[in-house]
Amino acid sequence: MEPIMFIVNGPAYGTENAYNALRAARMLIEKPEVQIRMFLIGDAVTCARKEQKPPTGYYNLAKMLASIIEKGAEVGACGVCMDARGIADADLVPGVHRSTMNELADWTIGASKVVSF
Repeated sequence: MEPIMFIVNGPAYGTENAYNALRAARMLIEKPEVQIRMFLIGDAVTCARKEQKPPTGYYNLAKMLASIIEKGAEVGACGVCMDARGIADADLVPGVHRSTMNELADWTIGASKVVSF
């Protein structure tokens, strides 16, 4: 398996950085030789809030995250960033875990490619 690491910094809504990261991850995870790991840092931790209610017809990042997790992606959210934004573990999309900079370092070292959004 070829591990590809996504580091996502952008907020859930307001820019399309996180949306585009998830779009790319959704395409790559369809490739049988690819393993996806995604680390949400800074405002990107808001992407992992479950029960998002964007306007009708607008993309829902929580559902997009859930779809890549169902296909085997590992998703970690920076715990310090979560705390700074008042996001508890129970607020996260199932399958997203509270993570650390140490895990980010390990995932980066183990990746064949690192993509940052």
